[in-house]
Order: sequence, then C-alpha cells, then structure tokens
Amino acid sequence: MLSSSGVRVHAYCRPVDMRKSYEGLSRVVRQEMGQEVLSGHLFLFTNKRRNRAKVLYFDGTGLCVLAKRLERGQFAPLWKRSAESVLSLSAAELELFLHGSELIGKVALHPPPLSRNELAIGAKMCA
Repeated sequence: MLSSSGVRVHAYCRPVDMRKSYEGLSRVVRQEMGQEVLSGHLFLFTNKRRNRAKVLYFDGTGLCVLAKRLERGQFAPLWKRSAESVLSLSAAELELFLHGSELIGKVALHPPPLSRNELAIGAKMCA
C-alpha cells in the first residue's frame, strides 16, 4: 500500500480525537478536508499529544484504518508546521512520519508532483 510513488497522502493538520473510527474520520475527510474518502488516497490523522496516528483509506472493497501508538517520543506537529488544514505528503514522507521523523512538514522532501499539463508537454517532447 505505501510502496507506490503514485499514492497521494493528505495529512490533517489539526488534532483529532483518536476514538474516531471509520465514520468519524470519513466525516473529517469530507467536511473539513474537502476530499472524497473513496478516492483511494490516504488520509493521516494525529491526536493532540502526538503519540497516536491513524491512516484512513479505501482499498477498493472497503475502508481501512491503520493505527499506530508511539511508546516513546511524539509524531511531528503537523498543525504547527502548516497554516493550511491539509498537508500533502508523498508515500515516503508518510512512512518517515510513522517512524517518528521530525522533518515531515518542516522541509520539502520531494519535488511537487507534475500536473497533467506538464506530463502532456513532456510526452510531446519525447515523441
């Protein structure tokens, strides 16, 4: 799931009550993040103490929730790093985040993805 470079990850930059499960997190995705939960994208949430994180995603057959609790340390404070309510991450950045990296949201770790227009121009140049 996390190995694909084409996976889009949307991190919610506000603390979330980790008692929320499928429906509660789906509501945050739709109403507060302005995204579609069935899109196949990954949605990352953390609690106020930053010791718990959840990832919500649709795998094509149903909603999945992955949860992680850090036994020591804290996850990066996403809500202190972004003025926006949603931060886009790469799959590699999500993996680093879940391992406890403090770099996530602080510095850009990858170039921005190419737009459809840029891809079309690149295809014309190769032809």
